Amino acid sequence: MKLYPADALWDEIAYLAYHLHWDLQSLLDLEHTDRARLIRRVASLNERAWEEVRSGR
Repeated sequence: MKLYPADALWDEIAYLAYHLHWDLQSLLDLEHTDRARLIRRVASLNERAWEEVRSGR
């Protein structure tokens, strides 16, 4: 079994904690694939929000 790099894990946890305000244990309990999916979804929401800001909506 290959271990996931600790720095990458903490980057993911910090990103999701910042945006979702979830507690550490809930984020650590997520499977990697679920965490990655949430990161993609949050990033997409952030991009849409920034596009609205840039377009003046």
